[in-house]
Amino acid sequence: MNPSAVNWIPKYLHILKKNTEEVNLTNSERLYDALKQTGFIYGVSLDTIPKEFSSTYKLTREEFTKVNLFHALMFTYRYEKNKEMPNPAIKSIINFYDAMDKGRTGFLKKLTLSPSYSQKLEKILAARLQETNTFLNRGVTGILTYALLYVDVLAYKYALQQPDSFRKYAEQVEITVITACYLALNSKKKKNKYDKLLIELFQSSAHYLSEKSPSNTVTIETLPLLKQASILEKRYILDICTITVWDDHSMDEEEFSFLKELTEYLDLPDDYLSNSLAQLALFMSKHKTSVKLFEYANPVKLFYKQSTATVKLLILRNKKRLQKELEESGELLVLLTKSTSRELSHEEKTKVKQQLLDICKTIPSLTIFLLPGGTVLLPILIKFIPRLLPSSFRENRIDNN
Repeated sequence: MNPSAVNWIPKYLHILKKNTEEVNLTNSERLYDALKQTGFIYGVSLDTIPKEFSSTYKLTREEFTKVNLFHALMFTYRYEKNKEMPNPAIKSIINFYDAMDKGRTGFLKKLTLSPSYSQKLEKILAARLQETNTFLNRGVTGILTYALLYVDVLAYKYALQQPDSFRKYAEQVEITVITACYLALNSKKKKNKYDKLLIELFQSSAHYLSEKSPSNTVTIETLPLLKQASILEKRYILDICTITVWDDHSMDEEEFSFLKELTEYLDLPDDYLSNSLAQLALFMSKHKTSVKLFEYANPVKLFYKQSTATVKLLILRNKKRLQKELEESGELLVLLTKSTSRELSHEEKTKVKQQLLDICKTIPSLTIFLLPGGTVLLPILIKFIPRLLPSSFRENRIDNN
């Protein structure tokens, strides 16, 4: 079975049927634990839930991720609907992504008609992981994006319960996770240059993502969603924050204190934190040679440098198209010019975000900024467009005199 070839879904469903006992997870928490063991929750899938499958087939990290995402969505349908019906589940997942796509990324609009529902879902999942976008599948930028794929699973679960408001829910979860990562990183006692740059990046991302004008002080108490979060949402936020603070393979007193405060605020027992730390340590130790991120003494530095390099390359490779779109946009060009000399207001940031994402929808290789995790990179895009496309901005320079 090749998850990059046509008809891999029916073959995988056949494998699951043969391994009923091994994959017979009784609830969503068991699924979460199983996904964490594969690395899916950490954004680095190195295994699948049926062990026979992963030992038989040599898959890439992207293929493992795709299989785990499909498995998680199928399980969610079965658990929520209490039905073991693959075809209705596949149709339901397709409808979910169709609804998610409205007014958002537009990636489904590029898909041609497929002869079967399973083939259509295969194309949707391939587009979701952006397999044709080589920039996304390299290094830690991809790890961040893949770690946020669990938001899809949470949003699908929510959609099966409350179909009218799940898109808003998905955005709220993403804002909460990104802001929590910012708080976790900010808890470090000794912050190096790249810690500070990444803190600034997370903070800027939270400002661009938030629809409401953010307050000057962001704390655990100001985060949306936390108090009313489900046990799955709480565990996910805690795990993402744990990997954020343990990026340098150590933890100082302030970082541990933050995680403890977060655990208490989430109303989770202390053993949830100790388990989260132990499971991460085990995964990192087991896969140190497989996951590049864990080999580096300072993955934060690696993440920031690779993210910056990725965004620069994307801008330069799409230079002519971006210049044309910017010159036609008018207001966006003016706002980006202003951003080089002063801090934009919340209303101006909202306009920049909306108009820039509209441009990204029209340029295939820029759809990275529309995916979970990609929004974290938006401030880098805003920062480097004026630097790398100076001619557009010289011609439209605002005279302050």
